[in-house]
Amino acid sequence: MSTTSLKLTETLKQRAIAAAQSRGLTPHAFMVRAIEEAATATELRAGFVAEAEVAQKSLYDSGKGIDADEAHAYLRKRAAGSRSPRPKARSWRG
Repeated sequence: MSTTSLKLTETLKQRAIAAAQSRGLTPHAFMVRAIEEAATATELRAGFVAEAEVAQKSLYDSGKGIDADEAHAYLRKRAAGSRSPRPKARSWRG
């Protein structure tokens, strides 16, 4: 494991110490966890963006998509526990 030095303002350092204590962690453990959570969130977002770009390319290449109102109605029914047929993709090109 390598060592890294962080330069924090005194205010941020005190906030980190207080937050760590409230979670029952050492300041070091709190900072390691915070960095890990930020790195994970960044990786998840990058994956989400990559999936969205693939979906967008597919939409443009195929010329087909699902109407937003139909998708929302389908999701509302599913969230309420109802069975509902999936909306069908249709051409959106004129």
